[in-house]
Parts: sequence; structure tokens; C-alpha cells
Amino acid sequence: MIKLKNISKIYHTESKALDNVSLEFKEGEFVVLKGVSGSGKSTILSLIAGLLKPTSGEVIVDGKHISKLADHFCSDYRRENIGFIFQRYNLIPTLSVLDNIIMPLIPENLDEKRLLSKLERVLTLFNIAHKKESLVKNLSGGEQQRTAIARANINEPKIILADEPTANLDEKLSIEFIENIKKLKSSNTTIILATHDPLFFDLDIVDRVVEVHNGKVLCS
Repeated sequence: MIKLKNISKIYHTESKALDNVSLEFKEGEFVVLKGVSGSGKSTILSLIAGLLKPTSGEVIVDGKHISKLADHFCSDYRRENIGFIFQRYNLIPTLSVLDNIIMPLIPENLDEKRLLSKLERVLTLFNIAHKKESLVKNLSGGEQQRTAIARANINEPKIILADEPTANLDEKLSIEFIENIKKLKSSNTTIILATHDPLFFDLDIVDRVVEVHNGKVLCS
């Protein structure tokens, strides 16, 4: 489903974030990218999301060469295919839970019935319906986490990307996050999660752990 072919990425500092990396991800697979901060994990996620373009090599998703897409086509690609769970959630604190979740749907111009159906699904699935009118700034850490996961899943994307999602969470909330990820795994969503949290390395729902070190893949 996803292919990274001979990918290198060099930032302005001229240091290689990725050095000739080749990886493949199957549909419905849950893959953990393991490595310390700065190893290249987040760069891999950003390339798959079309947020970055490689210095060399190709990123291919469902047969589409996304690394060659113009920026406005990349936006369409992300909206249709990608759900992104950020380390710090990237929620808007002065808006309600409902307004934050609905944001990815704004360009879709959906009719009210279809919109409410999508909202009801994720609000129920991730147990946040009772807080839908609350401002994000008034939520607990766990409630913000569930809001972020619901937003990432509102378009029923084929691919969920999660970047260090438990880095700022205690063990209880980390376990709650894993339970929510299990719900996505059961729906045959492809999940790629970048982390150095050992909680993920031996989970039975994880299909594969890929170690990334200094911009290279050590095992895949």
C-alpha cells in the first residue's frame, strides 16, 4: 500500500534526516517506528503524509507518486487518505470538541445528515460525545487525546499516522491511547506510529517494529 523507495531527505543544515531508506507498509498493518528523537521517524511520517518532499527517492501510496504531487494536490491527498495524530494534539483550545473534530470535513461541503452521521460515529467510538460542546481548553489530558483521535478518524482515512502520541502522557493515559488504537486496527486501517515508548514494542496488535537510527533503517 505504501512504498518508500531509496528515500533521502536533507534539511537546510545539510545533515541527512534520512539516508537511502526503503520501506513498505501493507494495507491494514500496524507498524511501530522505533528510535530516539532525531532518528528520522517523524520525517518518514511527514513524507507519507505529503507534508515533506524527499530530496531523492519516491513515496508511492496506492500506486500514486505523492512525492511528485503539487502542494494543492497534496492537500487533497491528505484529506482523503490520512489521519494524523500529533504529539501535542494540535487542537484549537478556544473551540469546542465538536468544532475541532469537524475541521477536516469543512472542505467536503457535506449535507447535514451525512455530517452528523460521521460525527456521531467518532464521538461514540472514542467516548467523547458527552464533552462535544466543551471547549478543548477545559478538557483533561485523556479527553484531549480522544478528541485528537476522533478528529484524525473523522474522514475514515485509510492511513493513520501517529507521531510520539504518548510522549507527554502518564502510563494510565498511554494505556487508554492503546485501547483506542485497537479500535482503529480492528477496522483494517493502516497505522504507522513513531515512538520510543517501550509500551508499544511488544503489543500483540503490532505487526512489525522497524528500528530507525541516524536516518537509516536497521531492521524492517
